[in-house]
Amino acid sequence: MTATKLLSAGDPPPFEVLNPGGAAPFLLICDHAGRAVPKRLGMLGLDDAVLMRHIGWDIGAAEVTRHLSRRFDAPAVLSRYSRLVIDCNRVPGNPQSIAEVSDGVRVPGNCGLSQAEAARRKRELFDPYHAAVEAAIIGFRQAGRVPAVLSIHSCTPVMNGQERPWHIGVLHDKDLRIATPLIENLAARGDVCVGDNKPYSGRGQSGKSIHLHACDHGLPHVMVEIRQDLIDTHKDAAHWAQVMGDALAPIMADGKLYRLMDKR
Repeated sequence: MTATKLLSAGDPPPFEVLNPGGAAPFLLICDHAGRAVPKRLGMLGLDDAVLMRHIGWDIGAAEVTRHLSRRFDAPAVLSRYSRLVIDCNRVPGNPQSIAEVSDGVRVPGNCGLSQAEAARRKRELFDPYHAAVEAAIIGFRQAGRVPAVLSIHSCTPVMNGQERPWHIGVLHDKDLRIATPLIENLAARGDVCVGDNKPYSGRGQSGKSIHLHACDHGLPHVMVEIRQDLIDTHKDAAHWAQVMGDALAPIMADGKLYRLMDKR
C-alpha cells in the first residue's frame, strides 16, 4: 500500500525560487522564510498566534531576502514551511530538526513522532528545498561560475532572559572572505551594532545549510542574523535590507571573491 503523502491539495509547494535567471554572481537562501503547516498535520496542535512567533519562522527574513534579490538581481531560494514542521537548517535526526519543545512551547504534533512520519517530512519538505538550492548552485557551476551563497535569518531580541544588543550578527567558520569585510562595513556606519559570530557561532556546525551547500564545497559564503524586532514591518524590513545591501555591494562586486577555497 502506498503511504499517504504529507502535502495535499491547497498546500503550498515546499520552496519558492525568486529570479532564477538573475545576473548576480551569488545565491540568496532563506531556510525559515515561511510558517506554513501541511493541512494533514492540523497546525501541529498549535494556534496561529504561536506559529506567528519566532519559533514558527524567521520573522522578516523572507522580506529582506526579497529586497536583496531585487536590488542585486540575484536568484533566491526560500523555504515555505514552518521550522516546527521540519527545520531546514538542521540535520534530520537532530533533536531540533523536528522539535517537541521550542522556546518552552510544547509542540503536540511533534511528540511521539514515528520514524516513518519524520522521514515523510524530510522527503516532502526538507529534501525538495535543499535540492532546489543545490540545483541553483549547479546552474552556476555549469555556466563556468563559482557562486557565493548568502544565508538570511533573523533572531530574537531576547533569549533565555538575556537581551541581545546586536542589530546584525555575521556568522562564519573558516572562510572569512565575505564575513570580515561585511562586519567592517557595517561597523563603519556608526549606527549598527554588529556581532562577530553573535548571537550564535557559525563554527563547526556542519549540518547547517551554509555548510552543506557552500562551506563544505569551498564556495564563498556568509550567514547573517538580523534582529527580528528591527524587520517586523514592511518599512523596517526595507530599511535593513538597504543597510545590508549597502554593506554587501562593494564586497559582492569584487570579482576576485568568486573562487573556490581550499577546504583543508
